[in-house]
This record gives sequence, structure tokens and C-alpha cells, in this order.
Amino acid sequence: MSITTENTFETAITQALVQNGGYTLGDSKTYSTELGFFKDEILAFLQRSQPKKWEKISAIHGADTQNRVLQRLYKELDLRGCLDVLRKGFVDYGVRFQMAFFKPVSGLNPDAVAMYETNSLKVYRQIYYSKRNKNSVDLVLGLNGLPLATLELKNQFTGQNVGHAKKQYKDTRDPKEILFSFKKRTLVHFSVDSDEVYMTTRLDGSKTYWLPFNQGNKHGKGNPIDKKGDYRTAYLWNYILQKDSWLEIFQRFVHLQVEDVINNGKVYKKEKMIFPRYHQLDAVREITQDALTHGAGKNYLVQHSAGSGKSNSIAWLAYRLTSLHNVANNRIFDSVIVVTDRRVLDQQLQNTIYQFEHKQGVVQKIDKDSSQLADAIANGTNIIITTLQKFPYIVDKVGAILNRNYAVIIDEAHSSQGGEASKKMKEVLGVLEEDENAVEEPYPNYGEGSDDESILGQDLVNSFIEKSAQARGPQTNVSFFAFTATPKYKTLQVFGAKDNEGKPKPFHLYSMRQAIEEGFILDVLKNYTTYDLYFKLTKAIEEDPQLNKKKAANAIGKYVSLHPHNLAQKTEIIIEHFKTIVSKKIGGLAKAMLVCGSRLHAKRYFEEFNRYIKAKGYQNELKVIVAFSGRLKDPEDISKPDGVLESELNGFREKKLPQMFDTEEYKILIVADKYQTGFDQPLLHTMYVDKKLSGVRAVQTLSRLNRMCKGKEDTFVLDFANDRETIFQSFQPYYEVTTVTDETDVNHLYDLKARLDDFQVYWQEEIDDFANVYFHPGTNLNQAKNQRYLYSFTDPAVERFNNLDPKEKQDEFKKSLRSWTNLYSFLAQIMPFVDAEFEKFYAYAKLLQTRFPKKDLSEVFQLSDEVALEYYRLEKIKEGSIDLLKGEEGELNGTTEAGLKRTKEEEALLSEIVSILNDRFGTEFEEADKLFFDQIEAELLEDEKLQTQAKANQLDTFKYAFEDMFMNKLIARMDQNQEIFEKILEDKMFGDLIKELMMKKIYRKMNE
Repeated sequence: MSITTENTFETAITQALVQNGGYTLGDSKTYSTELGFFKDEILAFLQRSQPKKWEKISAIHGADTQNRVLQRLYKELDLRGCLDVLRKGFVDYGVRFQMAFFKPVSGLNPDAVAMYETNSLKVYRQIYYSKRNKNSVDLVLGLNGLPLATLELKNQFTGQNVGHAKKQYKDTRDPKEILFSFKKRTLVHFSVDSDEVYMTTRLDGSKTYWLPFNQGNKHGKGNPIDKKGDYRTAYLWNYILQKDSWLEIFQRFVHLQVEDVINNGKVYKKEKMIFPRYHQLDAVREITQDALTHGAGKNYLVQHSAGSGKSNSIAWLAYRLTSLHNVANNRIFDSVIVVTDRRVLDQQLQNTIYQFEHKQGVVQKIDKDSSQLADAIANGTNIIITTLQKFPYIVDKVGAILNRNYAVIIDEAHSSQGGEASKKMKEVLGVLEEDENAVEEPYPNYGEGSDDESILGQDLVNSFIEKSAQARGPQTNVSFFAFTATPKYKTLQVFGAKDNEGKPKPFHLYSMRQAIEEGFILDVLKNYTTYDLYFKLTKAIEEDPQLNKKKAANAIGKYVSLHPHNLAQKTEIIIEHFKTIVSKKIGGLAKAMLVCGSRLHAKRYFEEFNRYIKAKGYQNELKVIVAFSGRLKDPEDISKPDGVLESELNGFREKKLPQMFDTEEYKILIVADKYQTGFDQPLLHTMYVDKKLSGVRAVQTLSRLNRMCKGKEDTFVLDFANDRETIFQSFQPYYEVTTVTDETDVNHLYDLKARLDDFQVYWQEEIDDFANVYFHPGTNLNQAKNQRYLYSFTDPAVERFNNLDPKEKQDEFKKSLRSWTNLYSFLAQIMPFVDAEFEKFYAYAKLLQTRFPKKDLSEVFQLSDEVALEYYRLEKIKEGSIDLLKGEEGELNGTTEAGLKRTKEEEALLSEIVSILNDRFGTEFEEADKLFFDQIEAELLEDEKLQTQAKANQLDTFKYAFEDMFMNKLIARMDQNQEIFEKILEDKMFGDLIKELMMKKIYRKMNE
């Protein structure tokens, strides 16, 4: 048997589960395609584990007992689902059978421990699951005869990977088959190769939604190299699928989430099976294990980015903490108090924990007053949910009850919408409110520093704990568990765990970088633009003679200068930019936020916006809302001497604002220290910033844009008040990857398009034919005949692409095409173009990219959102901006030189070698690795012998002296970067490229 086959991989996993995982190898032939389970295994389990009940049911059914019991189980699985049957069992003629015995929370009941040992886990290979075909699934994991999970395996040595496994599930695993039927049998499906794992709980053909189940690698996506020399994905079978781990997941994590969905005025129930992502499972387990070891009195900081699923993580942690028992079988925590402003969390916790416990009253929501909270704490209610404004009371109360232990989980994510709650918290904390009679500045003072230290929302909680900790020291009976995406340094000091160097760090981390790379949030820095750059680009676009053949309908960047206090100028820029560009995003549903420097600044903007909208006649298209706290006095507004509230300006109550902004009527939200953190509105696409921001406040504010929704491909930030470097440096500690990029060069789009044309992959007539179908208002892309046309118009280009020689040209073309489309998309957000040729090429290029052969099939699942592409098509049809038959000329321009292969690669800075390597070889070397190359370069440049050789010889002769010297320097520094050293030696192509790039660089420098 070849070691490179898929069968070898399957054998390795099966052996690991059987030898060390608590499984036995099952007989695949015993699977019943009619019943969807392993009936012999079920009967054996019931008779073995519950013999008295089996005797009882046998007396009722007689000779037909086995068949009757199996039929009853089949109906219950069909009616209630596998998870519910697994947890609660099933009843037949008054006899209740359990289908699983879970591990008890304490060892007080030896009978429960013994019943746990009666469970039978089996791994089945190559299950032929259908009566209609001979398809088989690689692995099925069964518990007591019930199938719980399927695995499709791929071995990269065969040229296939996890992408092929996902495609196999999509194309050949019919969800109507009983084994794959949602919630009725298998509850989770894994696509696995040697590097990555993905999971889904519902197979639904092309609509199947896959989630990464990876550990993360250097705070990014993927998995690290296994330290024991095993597969990168070995954690799946060596840890996750192990008996105790696997059964605990189904006992305490997996749950059915049911939501009400309104469609055409009717309410429907939407069911979703929730299986924990790896970081959620890992965080809850690591925290609970540490709490079990150390008991009460320790603080924990959980730094999980937006998009990490904090609501579920908090629910799982709360439930686990209530059931923790020490070696003496005493509870670690008498009560768990969850402090949150998430309205849905209390009901979510109630429903989730009810599925685990099957009883009411485990969770109590505090929705009245502090006396209700006091009673709940005194009575030892298992889980108490309360809001931020009651938080100071909690700290005082739990600290006073010394004979009881408490876990306080602080959810900071939804805690800073300002208003009265924030005001009361400030009063409790002794933070002075501004004088009611003070005159507020109408404009931000750009001469002063950031207001980053002002206390808002989630910072109130941290501030109180910091003061409390300093005043009384640690409370031995209270553990705090703080969830945040953006901890400040002081938060780290109070909650963080010390590393080997004594520096505070989060107890558990799921970084912003990983969330972005895994596709859970958008990168808000990708299209971040200062006004200076915006003005420069729009001016360059307008003055370009080629672009000016057909001028943009509304010139946005026409202001030669912009006075920072001129709201009228900014208003015109913002409204026209929103109307011409943003309003068409996300299928016409996109919204924007304007962040102001003061409350008076926000009020003046609101009034200026409404004046401009009325003057332009935009009232039916565009409505704005303003948000600020308290009553505001405007010295120039004599009509309201007592001041004005936001509700009076908006015409509805303050609490209704999120609901009103969610309607299609309202498009722009103007804010001053409100809704800048914790506000979830996925349709927020663009942010206009007219306030100094830095540090965590910058991250929290801009991150309002990062939420995903169907059709949302990107975001846009236009910043009037800050510089790029400050914003990027603010994100750096939370981002875990360097994001500073070069500013956009408008001319780059021409250079890149000309370079693409040189490949002669596409022909203009094919693009024109494509556009005539694609942009025609009558075209329905779901109809086979129209899809056939689009394939036929792109087929010739695909064929020419495949014939590019050498193959490196394919990578270069593909990368350049992607860069061009990204650049065009970015510039189109700055200024609208009515230009047929580039619009046609953009649409054609986006579709063409999906048709290129994939070196890595997982690329298939990283393509642009189809919904977004369709929105784009409809947007252009609606605009009427593309003259399909006439096709005027017109062009546009670009970000940086990404995608343009330099004619002399050696001209790249040596530190850019890392970027080249990562692009070409899929490596994940980071900024720190650049130092390794820089140091070798410096040593080589100082070598006198090499200098002599460089000046005396041609490059091809210099090569021999260089290679010897390079290897000497490399070996001397091998301890500094073992990963690069090994890659150079083991991968000839990789090593040769590094040597060539560095040799040319050194040779050129020595001869300058």
C-alpha cells in the first residue's frame, strides 16, 4: 500500500481512535439504509446497559420486541431529532430507554460513573449509505448504534485537499439521504486533510455553510506544525474525538438554536444546529480547567474578536462554571453572574441550558431592581443575568458574602450605547458629568490629543473593577471572566495572566486577524482613506484626459481646499458620496455612520445634512438620524433656550433608534460618543470620521463596519481628522498582523491593465459579447441558456490561460487580474465612473477568475460572494451606465504595484522577499522573519572577498562564490529561524528562489 494514498490517511485516523480514543472498529455492513442507524449495535446497547427495562418491554411486545423497539426509536428520531433522543432517551409503552449515559459532574454517584462506561463508541469505514447508488462516506462515528458524525478525508499527496472534500459533500452527498438528514441522524460533518479541518451541521448542496475547525496558526487561520511530528490536523482525532471529549461536546455544547424569522409578514421557525468552533471549545475548556485547579479568586481575560461567537461562548462557559466540582465534590462557584447588555443573551441562555438540564429556573434574569438581584444572589440562583448599571452593586454584594463563591462573567461587547445607563454608571463611579450650563464646542479641537481616556460603556466596567481591585485587593471568593475584543493595557493588568517575562496577556486569544482570514468579519482597514488621499485621487481622476471623455455625474473631489470647520463643504462631500456610491452597495441596502467630535458638532451636522438634502430634493431617498446623550444647549439656537434631546430632533424615542435605523428609510447615522462600540448593524458599509481617534477607541469605532451579511463584500472609511499611521498603529495590537500598506497610485490601474493585455488571454470582442448578455436587463442568470452564454464567452480565455507557458505566467496573470479588480473596486468607492469599457472588463474579470483551474481547490470557497456580484450587475443595469452596444473607451487607476510582476525582481527591497515567498509558496512567514534575511544581507554585503568577486565577474560567474558564502551565513544563523532554514534545504524551488533574489540584490548593490 502506498503511503501517499487517501486510504493510508483513513487508516492512520482509525488506528488512533481505536488504540487511544476509546473506540472499537465497527462493521460497516451492519448499517441499515432503511432505518439510518446500526440496529444490532442499538439492541446490544439497550440490553447490556438497561437489562431490567428490556425485560419489561419484552413482556409487552413478546417475540416482536426488537422490531417494535427499533421502529419506535426510528419514529422518535424522525420527530425529535438525534440530539434530543441522545440526551433524553425515548419512551416505548411507558418504558424509558436512555440512548447515552454522560459523565456525571461529580463522583458522588458511583452508579452514574458505571453507566457512563456502558457507552459504546465505534468508528466505521466506508459506509455505503444509499439504496439508490453505491456512494460511500469515508468515516462514520457512532455512539451506541446512532451515527453522530461523518468525515470525508483527503490526502494532499494525491493532489486533493479539504476543498475537494467540501465539494464532494456539496455535489454527491444528498441531504435527503437519511444519514445526512438535518438533525435526524448525523449532527456534524467534517472535511479533513492533513492541514485543515472544516465542519458543518447541515448539508444543503451548494448552500452548505462550512465553518473552519482549525486551531489557528500564529494568530491567523490554519493549523501550526505538530510538535510531535504528526499531521497538522491530528488534534481532531487525538483530542476532539477522544471519548471523554467527544461525549462532553454532545452533553454540554451542541444545541439546537430556534429563531423566529419574519418573511412577508409571516413568522417562521428557523432551526440551526450549533456545534462549537475550535476556539470556543478550547477557551471554555481551558478556563474551566484552570478554575477547577485554582478555585475562586482568580481573574481571566478572554480576548475574542468580533465574529468569534461570544454569545455562545459565554453561554457555554456560564453553564460549565455552574457544574464545576472540586476533589471534595463541592461546587467551585455557588452562582454565576453574567453582566451583559445583549438583549437576546438571557433568552438564549435560558433555551440553551434548558436543552442541557431539562429543567426550568436554572437561569434568572434581573429585570426589576437591585433587591431582585440581592435575592437572587442570596438564594444561590445558579445563573443570574443582569445589566451593566447594576454591576457596581454586584461587586459590593458578592464581596460581602464571604462564605460563598461567585463567578462574574463580563460581556463587554454590547455595553456602550451611552444614554441614561451610561450616565448613571458614571455617577456611581464618581465620574463628573459636564456642567449642564457649559457651552460645548461645536467643532472637534484638532489641536488636542485623543479623547481615548474618556470613559464609555465597556470601559466603565473595567474602571470600576480597577478601582475596586486597588481599594480592597483581590477578592478570594470572586472570579471575574472578562470577554472583550479590544482590551486596554489597564484591563490587561487587572485581568491578564503574566507570561514568562512578567507581561500581562489574555488567558485566551482569538485574534482579529484570524477572524478576518477565516471570513467571519471584514477588514475595515482594507479601504481606509484619509481625506487628503481621497482628494488627491479624485483630483487625479477628474483631470485625467482619458477618464474625462465621459465625466462622472457628480464630481466629489472638486474642492481645492477644505476648511476643517466648514460643515457645508463636508456635508456636500458626504451626502453626494453616499448617494452616488454607498447607496448602491449591498443591493441598495447599505448604510453609513458619521462620527463627530462633540455633541454640538453632531447636532450642527444633522441640521446641515437636512438642509442640503431638502435643497437637493433628496428627501424621498435619504433620511438621517442623530445620536447623542442628554440635553444639549446650542448657543446659536435661540429657538431652544433650554436645549434639545436627540429624541426631539429624530421624532422618536431614544430606545427606538436601533430599530428605526434598521429600516430602509434611514440611511445615515450621525453619532457623538454613542453607538461607537457594541453596535451591530451588518448593513453599515461606510464610515465618515470627523473626530480624533486613536488606540482602542479607533479600533472599536471603525469595527462597527466589520459585520458580515449577504452581498457585503467590502467596507469604506473616509477620515477627515486622522492620519493613516495613527489608525494603523491603533489596530496593530489587536490585529496580529502588519497592515500598513502603500498609498494608492492612480496610474497603477493603467499599468496593470496594459500588463494584463500583453498576456493575450482575453479578447475585446469576447468581453463585449459577454457584457451584452450579462448587463442586459432581461437576462436571468439562473436560466441555463444564459449561463451557457457566459460560459461560452469565457471558455476561450480559460483555454488560453491554461496554455500559458511557463506555468509561472498563470500565477502572475491570476494575481494581476485579482489586483486589478480589487483596485477598481476600491477606486469606484471614491468616485463614480460612467465608463463602459472598464465596467465591462471588471464584471468579465470577476467571473473569469472563478473559472481558472485551482491549484488549491479550497480557493473555490474563497471567491467573492455571488450575491454581491449579482447586486453589482443589477446596480449597473439600474444606473444605465454601460452602453452595451456602443462601448465607449474609458479607464481607471490603482492601489499599489501588487499584481505587477517587476521586470527585475531583484529591485524589490530585500525585506519584500518574505512577501514574494508567501505569495508563491503559500508559506506564512511574517514581519519578524524579514529580520532573518536582513541580517544575512548585511553580513554578505560586508564580506570583502565577495565584494572583490562581484566587481571582477559577471553575474553568472559571481553566482558560484555567492552560493558558497550564502550557505555559510545561513548555517551560522540556523538557530535563529529553524523554519526558514529547513524550508531552504528541503524545498529546492524555494531555496533556489531565495538564493536568486538575494544574489541579484547583493550583486547590484556591490556594483553601485
